[in-house]
Amino acid sequence: MATLPITKRGAVLLKAELHKLKTVDRPWVINAIAEARAQGDLSENAEYEVAKDRQGFIEGRIQEVEGKLSACQIIDPVELHAEGRVVFGATVRLQDEESGKEVTYQIVGEDEADIKLGLINIGSPIARALIGKSEGDTADVQAPGGVRHYEVVAVSYV
Repeated sequence: MATLPITKRGAVLLKAELHKLKTVDRPWVINAIAEARAQGDLSENAEYEVAKDRQGFIEGRIQEVEGKLSACQIIDPVELHAEGRVVFGATVRLQDEESGKEVTYQIVGEDEADIKLGLINIGSPIARALIGKSEGDTADVQAPGGVRHYEVVAVSYV
């Protein structure tokens, strides 16, 4: 499996999710299955089927998160020395050359991405267009409405 880049914050969030899955969700679903079994005939017991489905989901998610954590490369943006270039973990302030509107994004891993929080996936078109750029450079991004041009106003590593 290839290494997956993830920020330090993203690794903490994944570890917290794994802890919750193992210490809260798994025991809850085991209890729900036991209660459903106590009700008698399992062939027509909807609660039992729902609990078993939920158990399958939880166990699958535990395996997925453990796999990601074992394959991840944790990158702390504060420790980056990229000499002002846009790299994974960098926070980038952009100005849309057409509208003049400014936006700020941090380039993060797939599991961390949340556009509402300004966190964009390293695999997104805008992140791919920004990688390697420096302050003052222009990035051309293929958007659904056509090509957008952004000027890189500032790059920071926080």
